[in-house]
Amino acid sequence: MMLDPLYGFVFFGLFSPGPNVILLTSSGARFGVRRTLPHLFGVVLGVGITAGLTGLGIAALLRQAPMLELALKIAASLWMLYMAWGLWTADRRRGKADRDRPMTLIEAALFQWVNPKVWAVALAAASAYPGLSGPWGEALRLGSAFSGINLGVCLFWTSAGALLTFLLTTPAAWRVFTRIMAVALASFSVMVFL
Repeated sequence: MMLDPLYGFVFFGLFSPGPNVILLTSSGARFGVRRTLPHLFGVVLGVGITAGLTGLGIAALLRQAPMLELALKIAASLWMLYMAWGLWTADRRRGKADRDRPMTLIEAALFQWVNPKVWAVALAAASAYPGLSGPWGEALRLGSAFSGINLGVCLFWTSAGALLTFLLTTPAAWRVFTRIMAVALASFSVMVFL
């Protein structure tokens, strides 16, 4: 039995660094795996829905409405800059860190709507590896492939972030880590327009 090449493409597309990888790694480091689980499951759900909508052809509709596409790009850029600022100013010390929290399931799922990397991977997957079924079958195929594969990807990056806490033992190390993650996330806010 031959494995659908879609799965390899989706794995490498989602595993490579992007906004979700940066945010989940940071959240794993700052809050641990257990507190990050709602964020993680929100990403898995949101990515699956986004990929499913791509299979239904919604991306083609967005491309037909340039003003809506521009509005989504601006929203994506501003949201990523807001999250990058949160990482830049994050403080691991007691008090301030206790008021901080990971993303909720709903916030993480909704973020996928403006996550340019997820849209790019979903569009590329839908066009490069089309299925033989109709739009609803394609939506189910893409949505389940993206969610299923992304669960493992998200667990890996969240766990990797949690393991980083053993290296980040000083306030200076935490500051360097969160600022590197913030700069990486902010760079994606610019890439939205490329």
